[in-house]
Amino acid sequence: MDRHDVAKRIRELREERKMTQNALAYQAGVSPTYIYQLERGEKNPTIEYIDNICWGLGITIEEFFSTKKESPQGETADRLSALTSEQKQLLNHFLNSL
Repeated sequence: MDRHDVAKRIRELREERKMTQNALAYQAGVSPTYIYQLERGEKNPTIEYIDNICWGLGITIEEFFSTKKESPQGETADRLSALTSEQKQLLNHFLNSL
């Protein structure tokens, strides 16, 4: 992930939460100018600043760097929960036989 991807991700997450740059800056303990520069791709944040921004956004660093496309676990869980109890038993039996 380069600084432009980081910039896009910060903006995307901030906008999803309907936060202004000033609000995020306040929550993250950084200056509004810094958030502005990050979102424009002018600055490359350290992991410490990414952690502060994640804190301000109410997410973990792991969540910051993951996207729905990269995480098929949720999709798998949805599929498993849709199985009938008989299908779950058959799947469990199959997995135990491996």
